[in-house]
Amino acid sequence: MDRLTNTVRPYAWGSTTAIPGLLGEEPTGGPQAELWMGAHPGAPSRIDRGAGPVSLADVIAADPVAELGAPCADRFGPRLPFLFKVLAAAEPLSLQVHPDLNQAKAGFLAEEEAGIALDAPERMYKDTNHKPELICALTLFEGLCGFRTPAQAADLLEGLNVDGLVPYVDVLRAKPEADALREVFTAVLTAPREAIAATVGEAVAAATGLATGDGPFAADYAMYAAVARTYPGDPGILAGMLMNPVRLQPGEAMYLGAGVPHAYLDGVGVEIMANSDNVLRCGFTPKHIDVPELLRVVRFVPGETDVLHASPADGAYDTPLDDFRLHRHDLDAAARTLDTGRPQIVLCTDGSAELTSADGTHLSLRRGESAFLPAAGAPVRATGSGTLFRATVRG
Repeated sequence: MDRLTNTVRPYAWGSTTAIPGLLGEEPTGGPQAELWMGAHPGAPSRIDRGAGPVSLADVIAADPVAELGAPCADRFGPRLPFLFKVLAAAEPLSLQVHPDLNQAKAGFLAEEEAGIALDAPERMYKDTNHKPELICALTLFEGLCGFRTPAQAADLLEGLNVDGLVPYVDVLRAKPEADALREVFTAVLTAPREAIAATVGEAVAAATGLATGDGPFAADYAMYAAVARTYPGDPGILAGMLMNPVRLQPGEAMYLGAGVPHAYLDGVGVEIMANSDNVLRCGFTPKHIDVPELLRVVRFVPGETDVLHASPADGAYDTPLDDFRLHRHDLDAAARTLDTGRPQIVLCTDGSAELTSADGTHLSLRRGESAFLPAAGAPVRATGSGTLFRATVRG
């Protein structure tokens, strides 16, 4: 077992207090958006096995079979296949989507052949990997995820009584679902900026007035009006009105697969994702947006977003892939034995956790502290009083 020293990323949308509060530290006064745990080359965690702090990425690269286990190393190569984070949003993150594996490989190759530098602002494909992810709320957590049905989107837009939205309502009511969503999504993102900004302004003004009423979309209107305070006139606000609002209570989670547009708006959660930086943005950002490429990746499939709960049996949140698995353990309810044979990162988010290895090694984790458990280690028993999150791969 190795205690982790982790990096906090100071993105502009981050909370100034949430991550310092979790870590028991004084706020810096600036935003502290994400606490990274893992071996991502951008900010790898560090461990100390007696010779001083070293990068977890370097430790894994030196002996991937011992650190990851042979099945994981064979499947994903000599690197940790997931990145684990605490995410603290005080302002909306960009409205975005991630590619699948084939799209990521093709996009990376195309940008390499075009000579676009990896750090260029217009670069979208930083690697050849997909980036599915799962977010689990630590506080009330609000976001947008996936598409509403066109009928629901038409009702919401029509309720604003804005002339500029009438053509979108007509399309949503008249065309097959996928075609309708694609046409309106495309129209919003490709419209002349001044014209669409005026329509957005009218829509937001109407939404603000309806947000305190008792209509069926009052809470949704309030959510879009809040986004507009940070991004006035952004066409992503109208694109977001085509999407499902999601409100997660602590312990609830949602999974985001390839092609699913989404945005995190407010709250604190633990996030786990495949080890990738591939992002295509749709709105809520001053960064580069490539609409044609975006439309190749977005999947225009309507339907409600599933809210996931930890399994009573093993604390796992069910996802359809092997790259990562997140577990939530209530140590007040029962001790847990953490199996071996695969890499694991554990994070205490409340109370404290006592980790005791079968070989007699012991490690205490307070709130905000985390540890790496290598695949070749002995089984570990977790006890204590509080909440422990465990990030690993599918066994």
